[in-house]
Amino acid sequence: MRHIDRRAYPLVVLLAAGPLAAADLAPTGTLRATFLGSNPVQGKVDRATGAITGPVADLVKDLARRLNVPYTIMPAPDARRVMDNLEAHKADIGFLAYDPARAAEVDFSRPYALMHNSYIVRTNSDFKTSVDVDRTGARVGAVKGQSQQLYLSENLKNGKVRIFETMPSETELETLLLTGELDAFGANRQRMVDAAAHAPKLRVLSDDFLVVGQAIVVLKGSPALLQALNQFLDLARSSGLVKASLERAQLAGVDVAP
Repeated sequence: MRHIDRRAYPLVVLLAAGPLAAADLAPTGTLRATFLGSNPVQGKVDRATGAITGPVADLVKDLARRLNVPYTIMPAPDARRVMDNLEAHKADIGFLAYDPARAAEVDFSRPYALMHNSYIVRTNSDFKTSVDVDRTGARVGAVKGQSQQLYLSENLKNGKVRIFETMPSETELETLLLTGELDAFGANRQRMVDAAAHAPKLRVLSDDFLVVGQAIVVLKGSPALLQALNQFLDLARSSGLVKASLERAQLAGVDVAP
């Protein structure tokens, strides 16, 4: 039997359930992807050129290559807009961190990466670990609709969550914490490390309060598409594509999913 190099062979040949044409994944002839443009764990948008780099860019490029179609990547301001882009058929695939509430609206692939989420606090805070933050009277910030807010709103028993419509700038975040309006802010570790790097009076706790899988999402009721994407991500992980992409992006607190 002739050996097939799975890393180089077109994706359509690899489906066990039968052939899936590029038109199924990219019905317009172009693979259209959408992601959280403000989330560095997924990708970064160059403010000057609009160029997108990071894991999302690398995965979409490789998937489009396997399908032999061009691609476009559309940044979205929040998770709600990622799902809206899918539902409005403006995008064929999206990128989100898994959450049960989101899974009621879209179908998630297996994760390609694990995102660690941490608290940033004042340097002189007596919080040592994430458990310490769930204290009576503690004020904890998080961004509306993001994985961290959904988790914290459901799981903090003593601390109070203050929900922000958008991610505060690093300057705003520093002010909120140093003036005592907040005692901690929860977000993905990369964002918190970036913020602390520019604010010597802030530090990131050494542990994580949440680890969540980053995945590809599609509209509900698309099992063949989901199977194809899972198969693609299996190849992306086993070939080292995901690992190389994460290393190139120099992301803190992000691992290749097992």
